Amino acid sequence: MEMRSFFGTDTTSNYMISDVKVDPSRSPFIEERLQVIFQAHHLSEIKDSLKEMQETATTFKVVCLNKMDIGETKKIPHPERRAIEREVGLCIDGEPDLDHPEIIFGLISIENNWYFGKYEKSISVWREHLHKPNSYSTALNTRVARAIANIAVPKPAGISVIDPCCGIGTVVIEALSMGIDIVGRDINPLVCIGARENIAYFGLEGTITKGPISEVNEHYDVAIIDLPYNLYTHITREQQYEIIQNARRIADKAVIVTVDTIDHLIEKSGFTISDRCVAKKHLFVRQILLCE
Repeated sequence: MEMRSFFGTDTTSNYMISDVKVDPSRSPFIEERLQVIFQAHHLSEIKDSLKEMQETATTFKVVCLNKMDIGETKKIPHPERRAIEREVGLCIDGEPDLDHPEIIFGLISIENNWYFGKYEKSISVWREHLHKPNSYSTALNTRVARAIANIAVPKPAGISVIDPCCGIGTVVIEALSMGIDIVGRDINPLVCIGARENIAYFGLEGTITKGPISEVNEHYDVAIIDLPYNLYTHITREQQYEIIQNARRIADKAVIVTVDTIDHLIEKSGFTISDRCVAKKHLFVRQILLCE
């Protein structure tokens, strides 16, 4: 679902070729990205193109990314990958540096095509957020929270977001760490204090206010709502509907997370479910619904 939000499509393969540029560190599911400079059917053509490449680096490193099966393309054995890296590196204007290169170039073979470009490995920022000063056992895990933020806001520029049931701020932290303009809110004053402490702990700046969603008068592009769970919060279907109805009032789009099937409440509020998936955590099975 996150893939569809980013790229407009998905795949069951372990790679995707797209014109959409996404920072790989944004997603907890993307391991690396190759920003393609040259594409050719034969490695010799890539080498010829490199001799005329305008983009040069003082120091560089070349990595062959075929360290596993890529789609139907079989893994290239380690000695052969190293030989390819040396062979290609000799065609680049600059000084090789395997430890601290200024630029890392990547090379990959997929379905009888070679691709060469700038390589970037994902940094698992969400893992750093696992260790918060305050946490709840039923809160979204950071990996799912980051994906939800990306589903809600695949392109952050100019987009305003509210999480009106933010709890300890798991989604807010992930969103803030990606530069998303988000504010949090919760009816529990102690939870609000915990969320503020969590945000500050990671050196982020964000606003958490106390109060129900019904008191929100500002308008936002997106609302992210992890509905309270009946196990710990006595909430009726009427109260669930009130939250969803208010989300429809204050936002153009919403990502709603629920442990119950509430399609009829969402449709009754005026939202249409445009995409959905399921996330599991221990005994909890959550539905993630994109509503527009």
